[in-house]
Amino acid sequence: MFREMRRSKQQLSNEECIAILEKGTSGVLAVEGDDGYPYAVPLSYVFWNGQIIFHCATSGHKLDALKRNEKASFCVIGQDDVVPEKFTTAYRSVIVFGRAQLLDDANAKRLALELLTQRYAPAHKQEGMKRIEEALGHVCMVAIHIEHMTGKEGLELLNMRNANAEG
Repeated sequence: MFREMRRSKQQLSNEECIAILEKGTSGVLAVEGDDGYPYAVPLSYVFWNGQIIFHCATSGHKLDALKRNEKASFCVIGQDDVVPEKFTTAYRSVIVFGRAQLLDDANAKRLALELLTQRYAPAHKQEGMKRIEEALGHVCMVAIHIEHMTGKEGLELLNMRNANAEG
């Protein structure tokens, strides 16, 4: 169903992919947009329990696309260091594929918002809880249930890792 990575020696382990998802603060959601055009949008997220969770408005392009087709991909760049003298980039990234589910249950929405608050504003829990209660009625929460995940690192990082392992 999903393609094998062509350059499999650059493939990251499942654990390395999860580490990138847990550490990342933003990613790019890609869905089937209007008239069959791809639609990709950067957003903040939290990785929790094998899912990518994010919030959005209760209407708009992103939500319309997900209602039409629940399939989505999400990309997080964990490292992106340009190495000009070698004409390359030292990078690590993860792409997940899955199906998006709108979280309609108030308890599920609250939990998702709490997870986002813990992720992005851990020192402001009390204010965050107040904002969560204010937002519950007019925010949409989405969970992408991951069906497939791949991660890749550039040859520069792979070669450095192999050299460190040998030496």
